[in-house]
Amino acid sequence: MVTKQFRGSPAEADLTRADSLARELFSDIANKWALLIIEVLGERTLRFSELRNEIEGISHKMLTQNLRMLERNGLVEREVHPTVPPRVDYTLTEPGHALRKTVDGMCDWTHRYLGHIEESRRRFDV
Repeated sequence: MVTKQFRGSPAEADLTRADSLARELFSDIANKWALLIIEVLGERTLRFSELRNEIEGISHKMLTQNLRMLERNGLVEREVHPTVPPRVDYTLTEPGHALRKTVDGMCDWTHRYLGHIEESRRRFDV
């Protein structure tokens, strides 16, 4: 499916259309790795290896793919320093920091209801 370019005011965007850019963006950022990258980068600028060390379980490939997607969507900025070996830093952009507020809310929700969810799963699985 081809995503249609949005024309008009953001208030007129139809988020429910299958070909909407907003829906594509939802799909991009609504994954565990993107959310964790946004959360970790919200604290400070990090190098690739530092990011990978901060996010337990993420593979080199997944980190690379998600950083590229976040950069493409204007949420992360990548800065290459002309050194040997090359040094690359990643930081959140202004829209990335704004999104982090939502991610923080999701993290707070998770902490608040984790016990409830564990209990619900236990009862369901019996």
